[in-house]
Amino acid sequence: MAFDGLFTTAMRRELQAIENGRITKIHQPNAQEIVLVIRAEGQNRKLLFSVHPSYARVQFTEETIQNPSEPPMFCMTMRKHLEGGTVTAVRQTGTDRILTFRIRSKNEIGDDMEREIIFEIMGRHSNFVLIDPERNMIVDSLKHLPPAVNSYRTIMPGQPYVPAPAQDKLDPFELTEQEFDTLLPEFDSPKAVVGRLSGFSPVHAEELLYRMHNADSPRAFDVYNEFVRTFSDGPFRPNAVEKDGKLLFSAADLTFTGQPPTLYPTLGELLDKVYFARAVRERVKAQAADLERWLDNEIAKLKLKVQKLEKERKDAGRLDTFQLYGELLTANSYAIGKGQKEAEVDNYYEQGTTVTIPLDPRKTVIENAQRYFSKYAKAKNALIQIADQLEKAAEDISYFEMVKQQVMQASTDDIDEIRDELADLGLMKARKGKKKAKPKKPMPESYVSTSGTKISVGKNNRQNDWLTSKLAARNHIWLHTKDIPGSHVVIHDEQPDDGTIQEAAALAAYFSKARGSASVPVDFTEVRHVKKPNGSKPGFVIYFEQQTVYVTPDEDLVRKLKA
Repeated sequence: MAFDGLFTTAMRRELQAIENGRITKIHQPNAQEIVLVIRAEGQNRKLLFSVHPSYARVQFTEETIQNPSEPPMFCMTMRKHLEGGTVTAVRQTGTDRILTFRIRSKNEIGDDMEREIIFEIMGRHSNFVLIDPERNMIVDSLKHLPPAVNSYRTIMPGQPYVPAPAQDKLDPFELTEQEFDTLLPEFDSPKAVVGRLSGFSPVHAEELLYRMHNADSPRAFDVYNEFVRTFSDGPFRPNAVEKDGKLLFSAADLTFTGQPPTLYPTLGELLDKVYFARAVRERVKAQAADLERWLDNEIAKLKLKVQKLEKERKDAGRLDTFQLYGELLTANSYAIGKGQKEAEVDNYYEQGTTVTIPLDPRKTVIENAQRYFSKYAKAKNALIQIADQLEKAAEDISYFEMVKQQVMQASTDDIDEIRDELADLGLMKARKGKKKAKPKKPMPESYVSTSGTKISVGKNNRQNDWLTSKLAARNHIWLHTKDIPGSHVVIHDEQPDDGTIQEAAALAAYFSKARGSASVPVDFTEVRHVKKPNGSKPGFVIYFEQQTVYVTPDEDLVRKLKA
């Protein structure tokens, strides 16, 4: 990662496109994110602020972020002070990761007023602060910081805003050639560069040293100046590249990695690629942590049950021996006296062999034979019951693993539907305090193939059942990963082209347990060949007349096809 001061400088340039833009909507999807919809330069832009401890950032985003049914109190405060206002300036504090958005708005009686959003990107200390600049007073903030936590700067409504302490480092954009030449002998490692120049992360420090060591120009300052000016003046090269299993990104080429970069049109689209899926997963993980634990526990209990049943089946597997003992004792009753502890008799099933049979000396031979026939009958019934229980346990494990896969790939709304499904089946208790809402029609996710054909994807079992049995036409094409838990996918066309089938199959593979695999088998057939057995669990179907294609899940393709 490299959302450092240099990247913030480049981002500030991109965000200045909203200057003179009007704030039309304000949303707060969760406790860590704010979204402003701003009308600027003839288009609506979504400006995302995130104070997530790992994914703190500010960017334009094209992604859809689900909002709660009731806006939080902080969101209402933002709307009161900013909605309808005009962004008059976007400024950066030196090369720090601190951006100020100056906004001209109106108060309750229609008089002009000034407000500022100060967005501080500081890892787990990141914050979004709304202030009244005329009085330098904090109106509110996403995170409150009382005096007991930090005596230097209190971040609470009604308190004066105290800027974060400045770093004792040199501004890389103000560095003269003489100052640079003086520092150059110290720059023997990325850590040394980071320690002396503000705004530099280890990634950009390593890139600078690599360029200076491999440049054609003998003047190191020229190489340095060209590199840092890329972030202030452009042209930007939004790109991401993997090195040693880590994803790095920058507004400038990262040539030190030696790997071909993936380029993006804008910094916002770059960050959508780098952060969005991770951030969504974090939001869902926080909402569904208890559900994941519950599913893991249920799967573990079922697997333990299977182990015990397998042992019981092995023990009950002696039924053939019990039957043999009973038959041999009956056939040889005339030759065995009462009171014996065992009897050795000829085994007429295997000529020339004998069998030693344990006996209860208190019983007659016939009573011992009946005892073995009784054991045989019980073991036979036990095997039938064990087989039924093993089949049921296997179905339950398959179901819970399918639900867990859906949780891993769900949106926040999908999680609520999954909880409702489990509660309706009586598998888990409904959450306390939750009012029974009027059932909503399931809404599978919509995609559009390159050729313009609509494709629907069920993200949980309710959506899967609705999509396959209600929404899709009988002659539409239905897809599912072969023998792998995953989503139902429907192409809303009776004769889709090969490209559409490949893209829909890629969606089916991506929204399955095989997301991280290559060459995933995906079956497809007409919807009329898909049947739901009576009494089966949600999402379970059988199908026939299928064909199979092999595809590799591609996140970029999924994003491209999203409607």
